[in-house]
Amino acid sequence: MASALKNQRIAVAKTYKLYIGGKFPRTESGRYFALEDKRGVVIANMCRGSRKDFRNSVVVARKAQSGWAKASAYFRGQILYRIAEMLEGRREQFIAELILQGSTPRAAEREINRSIDRLIYFAGWADKYQQVFSAVNPVSSSHFNFSVLEPTGVISILAPDDSSLLGLISNIAPAIVGGNTCIVLASESMPLCAVSFAEVLHSADVPGGVVNILTGFRAELTEFFASHMDVNAVIYCDGGKAVARTVQELAADNIKRVVARTRLDWAGSDAANPYLISDTQEVKTTWHPIGS
Repeated sequence: MASALKNQRIAVAKTYKLYIGGKFPRTESGRYFALEDKRGVVIANMCRGSRKDFRNSVVVARKAQSGWAKASAYFRGQILYRIAEMLEGRREQFIAELILQGSTPRAAEREINRSIDRLIYFAGWADKYQQVFSAVNPVSSSHFNFSVLEPTGVISILAPDDSSLLGLISNIAPAIVGGNTCIVLASESMPLCAVSFAEVLHSADVPGGVVNILTGFRAELTEFFASHMDVNAVIYCDGGKAVARTVQELAADNIKRVVARTRLDWAGSDAANPYLISDTQEVKTTWHPIGS
């Protein structure tokens, strides 16, 4: 008996970091929380992100936004396609992580397949959404009047808690393909795929600061995601009336756009359409005289 106990060992759980500005810093607070499987076994240690971590993310997202917005639609589409390629190459890892977090093998395979397809889908829209949503407007004067879309800017995203990977990607992809940068709070109960996805982003030529991923507690961080004065829009995917009211009230301080995605089926067509791109776009109208 003593010999058997002596031979037992406790596996060293990996401690995952945040993803901010194209780097992997530890949380400035020094706090972590244990991620457990269904048996209560610790499978990883996750950073418990803080307000300071979020503020640092906003700074680098703002710095990166203008350059990303000026990038061509072709380039942004290439980047999303490259993310899909890298995710395809690591599909077995993500299937294993989804299973660790409670998915069945079949459900995990469906989720990784849909996640890759979702990236390809939005990559294809990179050079098309302008034609769909822009317009030449009729005016009763000697002018051309054009309405075109421009990115809103820096977007904070409270990703769905019940969709570790597909819901995360379904919010990130339409935001960045339209020229925005984003700060994402990963699923609190299933954050493992989000931090691994950060590694995919890092190896897929995504410019630093375009996507920033934090892990932590929603009850602590929702307020900061909604209230920061240099964030232009906030997307939230979970919560009841109390959460909706909190986000709306805090967002009103700088009149940031609020996008509620609380009823979307992440595996369905609701989460794969160009209107998710237009959610974080602003309409710019330009007048141009005709003739001399």
